[in-house]
Amino acid sequence: MRIKEDHMKNGQLKPGYNVQISTSNQYIVNYTIHPNPTDTTTLIAHLAQHEASFGKAPKVLTADAGYGSEENYSLLEQKEVTAFVKYGMFDKEQNETHNSKFPFAADKLFYNREKDGYFCPMGQPMDFIGNYTRKTSTGFEQNVKRYQAKNCHTCPLNGACHKSKGNRIIEINENLKRQKQKAFELLNTEQGIERRKKRCFDVEPVFGNIKQNHGFRRFMLRGQEKVAIEWGLLAIAQNLSKKAA
Repeated sequence: MRIKEDHMKNGQLKPGYNVQISTSNQYIVNYTIHPNPTDTTTLIAHLAQHEASFGKAPKVLTADAGYGSEENYSLLEQKEVTAFVKYGMFDKEQNETHNSKFPFAADKLFYNREKDGYFCPMGQPMDFIGNYTRKTSTGFEQNVKRYQAKNCHTCPLNGACHKSKGNRIIEINENLKRQKQKAFELLNTEQGIERRKKRCFDVEPVFGNIKQNHGFRRFMLRGQEKVAIEWGLLAIAQNLSKKAA
């Protein structure tokens, strides 16, 4: 994977591990080691490790936008976990300037639930033309519905509304759309705002203390099993130092 702190300074892929931790008041309560660089695909295994250690899933989980995928939201719903988990565009959507830049985005179009169709910015119907299933890199299946506009070639908004040559087609993942709306509402509650603020000074200082204050930048051992032991020792040291502080 690509390492943020590139000691060779050549931008090449290097062997490394993605460390995931769960914290409570800056105490490490769970950790997992992953060979994949993206955080999105680590949550399922991390949650399974938590359940193996504590016998059940957490009642509440707070995480940043790196974990906001349909697969993760679905798992958390299944386990009845209250999830304060951002999705990729959550922070930008809080900015009115960003919203005004994309007035013709698919999520801003009016949806007619009775007829299962959308209306384009000019008020013309966009009819349902079919759906398909696609798989993510982890094998998770997503159902996507497609809607197509009419007479785009004569529309005065042609070129501003969309860039395709033919009639505009939008793709809608209804389940993910519902999950994002649920997350948006939850994250903007009083409790959600408080938890968003707390996450920054609960998780990040733990990594900062281990890396900056204790100078741990690279694993000494090789292999996922040995690396897990090495990080486990660091986690114990972190918790003991936190307790003694």
